[in-house]
Amino acid sequence: MTTDTPARLLTLLSLLQTPREWPGGELADRLGVSRRTVRRDIDRLRELGYPVQATMGADGGYRLVAGKAMPPLVLDDEEAVAIAVGLRAGAGHAVEGLDEASVRALAKLEQVLPSRLRHRVATLQSATTPLTSGDGPSIAPETLTVMASTVAGHERLRFAYRAADGSESRRVTEPYRLVSTGRRWYLVAYDLDRDDWRTFRVDRVSEPFATGARFAPRELPTGDAAEYLRHSMRRRNDSYEIAVVFHAPAEAVAPLLPHWMGTPEAVDGCTSCVVRATVSGSVEWIAVRLATTGLEFRVREPAELVDCVRDLGARLARATGPGRPALDRPALG
Repeated sequence: MTTDTPARLLTLLSLLQTPREWPGGELADRLGVSRRTVRRDIDRLRELGYPVQATMGADGGYRLVAGKAMPPLVLDDEEAVAIAVGLRAGAGHAVEGLDEASVRALAKLEQVLPSRLRHRVATLQSATTPLTSGDGPSIAPETLTVMASTVAGHERLRFAYRAADGSESRRVTEPYRLVSTGRRWYLVAYDLDRDDWRTFRVDRVSEPFATGARFAPRELPTGDAAEYLRHSMRRRNDSYEIAVVFHAPAEAVAPLLPHWMGTPEAVDGCTSCVVRATVSGSVEWIAVRLATTGLEFRVREPAELVDCVRDLGARLARATGPGRPALDRPALG
């Protein structure tokens, strides 16, 4: 009989997280306890917030169901490694949908991983190469996890930084938020040496170090990290304004665009909508990103984007026209 109650509860929780119904007798056999002990342990899990549903019957059964809140999960070794590898693979690029919450999850997971599993994660990632990747600059996942942990723990962060002109400096900051623009990660932080708020491109950061010194978070001037980043990019002329009209309702367009492009505004009796946003990066990348929505659209501004979309359309038309040269294709398999 298992007498270590905490260990038994963790084992029971791990079993219940398998998507199936467990008869009480089978759980008792697995745990080496009586059915009465199983019922008491089920009650303890419910008190901890785990929604365990019981079914009636000769043997009775138990199943973990969806609840109102997210209680802690119990992962076995293989599950933990799989999640960590997946998060690390995506964290190296500012992938759409992989925002600060995902990086925080990676930081929490790697913090509690045993050294043997951490070694397995690093070995597996170093031995694999993705066929495709994001088109933004790559970032070491360790850099993001260190930053995320200092943001969550209100801990001062020290790092080396390379500016756009190539100059190097050392920074000591109070990190506020990580922000993804779809191609790049940025850190919004209070720079202690300059006594002011700053934004840092994470791909230009090296040697990040959590100092252990705690701080009381300051109030950000704009109240929102994404809005502060937009203002900062405007001041540095790293960004430009776009205005694009889609010939589709706003509710159809919104799910096809990244969140940093804002919310489409309905026009023409809700049959069309306009997207206005402050963006960074090349106009070529923005043109391709708009085209991948699969919707009809017209670019109003800036003029550089209008010209780029026109040239891209002509180039694609020529690529599908008659008389194009045959391409040598590499053999597969």
